[in-house]
Amino acid sequence: MTSLLVIIVLVLLSVALWQLTKIFDLTQVGANADNSQVANDNDNYVQGYLMFGFLTFIYVFTIFGLFKWSHLILGTPASAHGAQVDNLMNITWVLIFTVQAITQVLLHYFAFKYRGKKDQKALYFADNDKLEFVWSVIPAVVLAGLILYGLYAWTNIMFVNEKEEDVMVVELYAQQFKWTARYSGEDDVLGKANVRYIEGVNTLGVDLADPNAQDDKVVSELHLPKGRKILFKMRSQDVLHSAYMPHFRAQMNCVPGMVTQFAFEPIYTTAEMREMDFMQEKVAKINELRAKKSAELVAKGETALDPYTFDYLLLCNKICGASHYNMQMKIVVDTPEDFKKWLAEKPTLIEEVKTANAAPAPAEGAPASKDTAAKPMDTAKTAKVSAPAAAKPAPTKAVAVK
Repeated sequence: MTSLLVIIVLVLLSVALWQLTKIFDLTQVGANADNSQVANDNDNYVQGYLMFGFLTFIYVFTIFGLFKWSHLILGTPASAHGAQVDNLMNITWVLIFTVQAITQVLLHYFAFKYRGKKDQKALYFADNDKLEFVWSVIPAVVLAGLILYGLYAWTNIMFVNEKEEDVMVVELYAQQFKWTARYSGEDDVLGKANVRYIEGVNTLGVDLADPNAQDDKVVSELHLPKGRKILFKMRSQDVLHSAYMPHFRAQMNCVPGMVTQFAFEPIYTTAEMREMDFMQEKVAKINELRAKKSAELVAKGETALDPYTFDYLLLCNKICGASHYNMQMKIVVDTPEDFKKWLAEKPTLIEEVKTANAAPAPAEGAPASKDTAAKPMDTAKTAKVSAPAAAKPAPTKAVAVK
């Protein structure tokens, strides 16, 4: 409702301004006005100073933004390669600001210096080989340097030798709108998977008959050991997602029908990152905002917000649907000892499937569940389904599907 009122007020203001301009035009009737629509020296003079005004606005707003919102940057990277990514980004920013500062000053200065004047003619020439050489070679050299440095950094980050390096393989499985992680177990080899195998608790479609899948573990909270390189294998069940871990400077698309990968080594545990000065300052500012919001909620009789505590997060960085904003998973970086203890307590997927299949069937004559009671059975459809089922018994093991 408030938005509608704002729109109505803006429309009415626009109409009022339009009417005022018409009144002003009527007051000029009969006056000695220049209606030639050709700019004179005074017009060009004013436009030249307006260019300087706009240049001032650009730099004042830029400097203001750097001071106002600089605290929102991510801060210290939590991965071994993060410093290299930040360095490449900082070099790019410095080059962009330098070039922007020089070119914008020259653009606006020349617009004023060479503004139109009566009886003044512009010098025209068709081409200038020296100028064209300068403004072509300099950007080419700078961009080539950035690209080569970027390729060098990308190669160092992305190249992983699974045979020689001590890497732990973890699968990230994306689906609308949640993440699931699968650990490869002691063999560091993930079992094969296919959407055709999705059934019951096997929500990732793991081939349970694959020997490499026998020690795989599926979890909804991602834990990583500090100081060990993690090789992530990424899949998507439905649409294009993007696994984004900002504090680790890591991002990779999750594409349906194919496996993508990204690797990094965590260098700070969650507890260590929480103790850093910049993080404590950021958390304090967030909680200050939440405290103000909580006071408003309590005044309305609603529940106050819980205090914010920093955690690493895995986010989706592709707009994948209505709940894209909430597609995230908590990441915990542990010490190697704590990680081993945490992982040892998790059951394997095989054990989870066995537990699910071993659930006792309802006793004969027991009352129906709420869902069954709420939906009366269609006996005609049941008969149609039961007839062929009786002729051909179903396989005893779901994992035998190939």
